Amino acid sequence: MRAEYLNPFLAATQDVFKQMLGMGIEKKKIELRENFVEGQDANVLISVMGALQGAVVYCFPQSTALAIVKSMAGMEFTEIDTLVASALGEIGNIISGNALSRLEAASYRCDIAPPQIIIGGNKSISMAAAKYIHVPVATQVGDMAINLMLREKN
Repeated sequence: MRAEYLNPFLAATQDVFKQMLGMGIEKKKIELRENFVEGQDANVLISVMGALQGAVVYCFPQSTALAIVKSMAGMEFTEIDTLVASALGEIGNIISGNALSRLEAASYRCDIAPPQIIIGGNKSISMAAAKYIHVPVATQVGDMAINLMLREKN
């Protein structure tokens, strides 16, 4: 796992939050973690294929998820339903697509699979690798996390 893979995801997250939601983000302390991703109430898993292989998981506590979707849709939500899950999946999809465009500029041509949405707290998500990068992110409406595991295709 190389740090150069992370920067496009951070830049894309910043851009998407600014353009779609009108808010900035602040990354907190980046950690190298092992084993399972500790899921939150809403988790968006996007597989990456091509020159780089692996996955990214965006994790949101319920309060952050609901506030983000309220900002997008202009409607109040009280639970993570199919509309909220779909909107979070779309945000993850847009961020990941933008990040891969940046990686392609660095000669890493990749594609993404449609997002998988995992709802419910206390979930552990396997990244199919021993280590991954965990980045806590603060937004104006709450915290979230980006978990990234990418490796070059053999």
